[in-house]
Amino acid sequence: MAKTSKGEKKATDTAVVENEVVETNYNDIIAKEADISVETKLIALYTLQQIDSQIDKIRIIRGELPLEVQDLEDEVAGLETRIDNFVQEINVLESAISEKKAIISDCQMLIKRYEEQQNNVRNNREYDSLTKEIEFQNLEIQLSEKRIKEFTIALDAKKEEVDFAQVKLVERKGELDIKKAELDDIIAETEKEETDLIKKSHDNQKMFEERLLIAYKRIRENARNGLAVVKVERDACGGCFNKIPPQRQLDIRMHKKIIVCEYCGRILVDNAIEEVVKR
Repeated sequence: MAKTSKGEKKATDTAVVENEVVETNYNDIIAKEADISVETKLIALYTLQQIDSQIDKIRIIRGELPLEVQDLEDEVAGLETRIDNFVQEINVLESAISEKKAIISDCQMLIKRYEEQQNNVRNNREYDSLTKEIEFQNLEIQLSEKRIKEFTIALDAKKEEVDFAQVKLVERKGELDIKKAELDDIIAETEKEETDLIKKSHDNQKMFEERLLIAYKRIRENARNGLAVVKVERDACGGCFNKIPPQRQLDIRMHKKIIVCEYCGRILVDNAIEEVVKR
């Protein structure tokens, strides 16, 4: 038989250690913390869940108001930007109309001058040249008048858009003021309570090592109702309501290790833990 090298033996030992990791129930998370019992951690976990659930309820009371306020603020800002853009476009159109009117005025002055010069021409050649200049200035006037008409139509359309946007802006600002007042009232009623609960939550989190706290937060994020720690009720998980085998229920009542639901991953506790927390 071939001898096993030191490197191969080390790799084998490492694989054995890795294979001894417990099932996905976070048991090893607290294995190195002998100074705090598993039961104490379960009590702290369940307490933390109750506190966080109260915070969730307060935020549910606010409902969609924060999002509605944010949406209205974004819409108001968008309308104000649109109105500013329209105003700039209106200014450009008005300047263009003024320029065309100035061109028409200049052309009319030139036509008058050319007509006066025609009265003093010495030959047909000079007369024809002045006639062409008059015709050219008349064409310039016609083109400017056409542009003025186009710019005026565009200007009227922009002004209508500004009027419509301004009416809508006033409506949205009114809705925003109402929603903000509602949100401010709710926040004023619940702010102190929420602040106290958040402080309690942070204080309770100090009871756990980082890995357990990360696991708790991850379960809460994945759970639709925010419940990471649930009680066994009628032989079933209080989160997903799947049946729990008798032997697993016994392990939960022993408080020797942290047990999670094999279906939804929530941390499971028994009535005894709940009774301690309620005291």
